[in-house]
Amino acid sequence: MSSAAISVKGLSHSYGDHHAVDDISFDVAPGEVLGFLGPNGAGKSTTIKVLSGQVPQQQGEVTILGKSRKGDRKALQARINVAFEEKNLYDDMTAEENLVFFAKLYGVTDLDAEGLLRRVGLADRMKDRVDAFSKGMRQRLMVARCLVNKPDVLFLDEPTDGLDPVSSKSIRTLIQDEAARGCAIILTTHDMYEADQLSHRVAFINRGKLIAMDTPDALKQKYGKRSVTVRYEGETDAQHIDLERADSGEAIAQAVKKPGLLSVHTEEATLEDIFVQLAGTELK
Repeated sequence: MSSAAISVKGLSHSYGDHHAVDDISFDVAPGEVLGFLGPNGAGKSTTIKVLSGQVPQQQGEVTILGKSRKGDRKALQARINVAFEEKNLYDDMTAEENLVFFAKLYGVTDLDAEGLLRRVGLADRMKDRVDAFSKGMRQRLMVARCLVNKPDVLFLDEPTDGLDPVSSKSIRTLIQDEAARGCAIILTTHDMYEADQLSHRVAFINRGKLIAMDTPDALKQKYGKRSVTVRYEGETDAQHIDLERADSGEAIAQAVKKPGLLSVHTEEATLEDIFVQLAGTELK
């Protein structure tokens, strides 16, 4: 098994008396997407800002790509990248000029700006100034910007926020492609479908504490309840059969024999259902 691309042990960070991050530990493997989930103010963004070097590390140990976050800051910056909700783009530059500018900051000399913009659906607007871009276009350009140095570690904060379904799908595909390349990715999102589809594991954080971490399927199996919903013609209320029942198989067999059957489908807890169960509060 490969060593962790990101290793966090006992990380804590405070703003005055407020403990934004409270003694959390986790690892992220090369090629793994870790979904970092929690409500606003839970500590997600602070954690990413510490790991990416945007705020000073206070307590705990952080190792990225085998190097100390504190001791090897300059060497690490060339191998990581980050896209936050706050869009650090230059409005008076074109999309292409923005990518070229940021590539130079990373010492990249062989940038394929058009290829990157094509991946996010902006190749036909590469010569247009960013001040003419919509919110969704800026978001897509931000994703392209964070790939200029072909990072080994990538931090993405709400990468599909404000995007239409087609654009969101293209960004998700891009994230999966980067993970397949071997990039370790920490993803924060309020979109539970996105987290479920993209994340190899998810970490629930609330009030600065890590309250659960596992694969989406394992969390659903551990905390969720599986059931079958059966609907019939002329009936407004569906029949729900708990699959944990000892006689669930017989109950389903009887249900599908009933006249007027319209549909039968399974249901499972969502990641949001599980978070509410564990934290007692909603993700949004």
